[in-house]
Amino acid sequence: MQGANQAIMQILRKSQYTTSSVSKVECYVCGKGLEDGHSITAKTLPHGIVLFCDVHYSLQ
Repeated sequence: MQGANQAIMQILRKSQYTTSSVSKVECYVCGKGLEDGHSITAKTLPHGIVLFCDVHYSLQ
């Protein structure tokens, strides 16, 4: 079909909603975050996932 116009149509049968939530990203030790110029890394510990800044992650 060279030179023909092609279109794809998607029909949605139900309205689909997605929910999400956000939390402030800050270091578990000092409370500093991205807005303070630090990078944040998550680490899994026995009691759950903990966030550390670049200063405190290197100490772990």
